[in-house]
Amino acid sequence: MQVAATKQMTNVDLIRGAIAAKIDSAAFTSWIAPLDFEISDNTLTLAAQNQFSADYVSSVYGNILSTVADECGLSLNIRVRGVAASFANDNSMHSYVPMPATTNMSAFDAFVDSDENAFVVSACKKIAAGSVSFSPLFIYGPAGCGKTLLVNCIRDASAGHVVMMTGGGFVAEFTRSLRDHNIFAFKDFCRNCDTFILDDVNALAGKRATMDEFMQLLIDLRGAGKNIVLTSNASPSNLTGFDRRAQSLFASGLVADVAAPNDNVKRVMLMRGGVNASVASMLANRIGACGHTVSGVAKKIKAYADLMNANVTIDIAERLLSDTLKQSKTPIAMVRDMCDKLGVSYDAVCGAGRNRSLVLARMIMMRVLHDATKLSLAEIGNYVGGRDHASVMYALKQVEKNMKTDLVLSAQINDMIAEYK
Repeated sequence: MQVAATKQMTNVDLIRGAIAAKIDSAAFTSWIAPLDFEISDNTLTLAAQNQFSADYVSSVYGNILSTVADECGLSLNIRVRGVAASFANDNSMHSYVPMPATTNMSAFDAFVDSDENAFVVSACKKIAAGSVSFSPLFIYGPAGCGKTLLVNCIRDASAGHVVMMTGGGFVAEFTRSLRDHNIFAFKDFCRNCDTFILDDVNALAGKRATMDEFMQLLIDLRGAGKNIVLTSNASPSNLTGFDRRAQSLFASGLVADVAAPNDNVKRVMLMRGGVNASVASMLANRIGACGHTVSGVAKKIKAYADLMNANVTIDIAERLLSDTLKQSKTPIAMVRDMCDKLGVSYDAVCGAGRNRSLVLARMIMMRVLHDATKLSLAEIGNYVGGRDHASVMYALKQVEKNMKTDLVLSAQINDMIAEYK
């Protein structure tokens, strides 16, 4: 019986599952999932991206991996991809042959470009091509605008070694490394790269110890001439939960915003997802400016066409997407939606808080409601926490003044006005 069970366990997917059951999910995603699994000559071979990853996996997870391999009747070999001579689990042999550096700018074809995003896309391509003078590149924009897709393009196009993590992943790995007394291995892993990418830096807000480590990491990487890319849902000055030092460091390189998908971008995304041109054109201006929503619409239409074996016409699309297509928005819905776009909470906007980023968010909302609706000044004030007529007038004047000198702010406000009209 034991022999039969052993034979069944030699399937790579089953081995992955057995390892995942013994390691926490964040660690498995960060360290084990990227490995190449191969079974040959009764040996389970795990190929890592670089020497450090191979060393780290071997030292930290070697016992678990050996146990799983032994349960399957296999020996274990951990090596580096492209290395002729591998090394044993005790790290007694090392022979690293680096892969040739190549760039793949076609990776950026996955991002549907527009005039509004030409600047940030150019900056991302420059980062992928090699060392730049404007590190860190801080990319911000509302949910669904394509920030994660852009950093994935950077990763896929880069010639050098890229370490890419989510903000939540960084917090989890830092905490785990402290618990497991592997903090120096984690530090080395983050620094052993040509480009470091952290997607969704917001996740670090309020986590003091993690933030201190991250600040030192950025300083070390920049001092070593490495490329740094960060993404966020708000600009550095509007981030909440970060001190002035962090905001200053984030803004010390190049800050670039990603505009939400316009109607043409949404149309192209739908057509790429398999929606025919006429239906895509009809839907483009009736779907919210969120890439996630557009992707979901395309998948829903494709699933309907496949399951029902029928072409999706405009009439079918309207009926199928009745819960998704734009309806007229109430002022309160507009305010809540703008809270998400500006990275502030609705309760904070309606509260008495007076920090700089919160006050600016309120003022922006007042300006958008003023230009996109026929509400009176008193009604506008009621929707942002019961502000009086005079407060709204002051906010409108201040925003008008700021828009004349801040082109990014001006474009952001004008986009929201156009969306809510």
